[in-house]
Amino acid sequence: MEVHLGHLRRVLEVMRANKLYANIDNCVFASPEIKVLGCFISNVGVRADPEKVKAVAAWPTPQSQKDLRKCLGLANYLLKYRAGYAGLARPLSELLKNDSDWRWERQHQDAFESIKASLPQAPVLALPDETKPFSVVCDASDYAIGCALLQTDADGHERVISFQSRQLKAAKRNYPVHDKELLAMKYALVKFRVHLLGFRPFVIYTDHASLRTATNSPHLSQRMARWLSFFAEYNFRVECKPGKINVLADALSRRPDYELAHITRVTTDLYDRIRMAYRNDESLASLVRYLTADKEAKSEWLSPRQRSRLHRYEWQDGLLYYRVEPHEPQRVVVPNDEDLKFGILQEAHDAPSSGHLGREKTFLSVSQAFWWTHMYKWVARYVKTCETCQRVKPAGHASAPLQSLPVPVDCWKLMSLDFVFGLPADDHGNTGILVFVCRLSKMVHLAPVPDTVTGEQAARLFVDSVFRHHGLPETFVSDREPRFTAAFWQKLFQLLGTRLHMSTADHPQTDGQTERVNRVLEDTLRSVCAAAPRTWSERLPVVEFALNNAVHASTGFTPFYLNGMRHPLVPLTLRGGTESSILSGGEARKALSSEVSDLRPVSARKQVESLSTPG
Repeated sequence: MEVHLGHLRRVLEVMRANKLYANIDNCVFASPEIKVLGCFISNVGVRADPEKVKAVAAWPTPQSQKDLRKCLGLANYLLKYRAGYAGLARPLSELLKNDSDWRWERQHQDAFESIKASLPQAPVLALPDETKPFSVVCDASDYAIGCALLQTDADGHERVISFQSRQLKAAKRNYPVHDKELLAMKYALVKFRVHLLGFRPFVIYTDHASLRTATNSPHLSQRMARWLSFFAEYNFRVECKPGKINVLADALSRRPDYELAHITRVTTDLYDRIRMAYRNDESLASLVRYLTADKEAKSEWLSPRQRSRLHRYEWQDGLLYYRVEPHEPQRVVVPNDEDLKFGILQEAHDAPSSGHLGREKTFLSVSQAFWWTHMYKWVARYVKTCETCQRVKPAGHASAPLQSLPVPVDCWKLMSLDFVFGLPADDHGNTGILVFVCRLSKMVHLAPVPDTVTGEQAARLFVDSVFRHHGLPETFVSDREPRFTAAFWQKLFQLLGTRLHMSTADHPQTDGQTERVNRVLEDTLRSVCAAAPRTWSERLPVVEFALNNAVHASTGFTPFYLNGMRHPLVPLTLRGGTESSILSGGEARKALSSEVSDLRPVSARKQVESLSTPG
């Protein structure tokens, strides 16, 4: 207090000598803390203005880029009080890029809430003392760099004067680790230049040992040479402090959710159970014994049937494989264990990602990965006796012949779209589904919609569900509903060069492909959501997966395979210790082109058969 009074007396004497006056209402004397330039200063240090922190904490969820810029503008002012701010704000900064569409998702809300929650917990920063030496800690991660300016107080404790951090742009993320660490050092010197520039020496702590000798390296890139020229303005030495000790800077540049993910192999116990069951299957025991023996194998161990088909069997990683035809993939042989077989059929038919599809599709799904004798009969009996299917699926009915549409030359060149309405309202008020269908591969994309859906909303759903994966089709096939014939759609198609084909008025079955998909979709939804009908929109993604992972009768392939030359993994086909074969880009394009060229005459023949078959 005596020091404060002495300072106050000197100020008042100067004011009196120069005839300067102060308004007593605007004066505060002997205050433990004062507000200066948006922060509060005391003998302890500097802290953020509580009103500004409160303003950020109470900020509503941004609804546009403009709202987000305002919020981050205020939050950025407070970043010097918060370690690791750049990492926290990274998802939000991505939304402010010029080429970024405004889509506020869960990750953005989480980052927004994290920033609001972190600022009230910000520490009090120490005031710099220019008569004492400073020290700097800095670090770099894959996505951000961070640093802190430190000074030791009278009690020998290190106090933080300022935190600084920022995200790395795409080009800088590709820098080698050594260059990223140097970039963090340069960033610290720029940010704390007013305190560090001069003759007084200081220390920079880093967890990268090679930076101690970086200035003496005889092999410098042009970038490093420029940086070293900048470093020459400062009087400092570099000391190594490992990451486990250099906690402060490490936290500034790293967040666990932005680190590279650890690779985890996911498996199930199904294949272990199959391996164990081989021991109890007498019909396979001799075959397994023969294939696993070295020089002692004797053909007498095998039955005549096994000897004749021996070239089709192979033993790998404790599993017996069978190849039906030389050009077909291997399938895991399932031992004679009813529990195993029923478990496989249950996954292939009853699981939401399987969709309670019919006998043929279920058999083709199971036969892609497994083989056992009389498997088709097993599948037919299982599907026929499925209680859910019998209860919710209506009996089949004949339809009138449909008009022919041209067979497209490639996937998603010709697309059908339609609505399915009349579903129970979900939690978001959706009562319908917008259905997009590729007319060649039969792939579908589904989007829940309310019954008041507009043409503009349908256009956005098309961009979100189809365009981002497949681009624009050359031709749409749609019924004559107002939502597709509105001026918005016509103008959009005109600008994008799309030709809208209309169905016959009041007869939507002209677009037979989508109508058939709609019937299958309704049956599948009824089966999957039998226990909770109002949850249909939550199950829509797995229903879409089930339809796209089922072999289609008109093509002989799954839509997934025709679009990407691969069969996606499901829990039933997760197999530890093996790697599926992957085609190179050129091989995949060549194979896909061959498959599609073979597919067009098949699709045309199937279409002729459907048109010529009486209802």
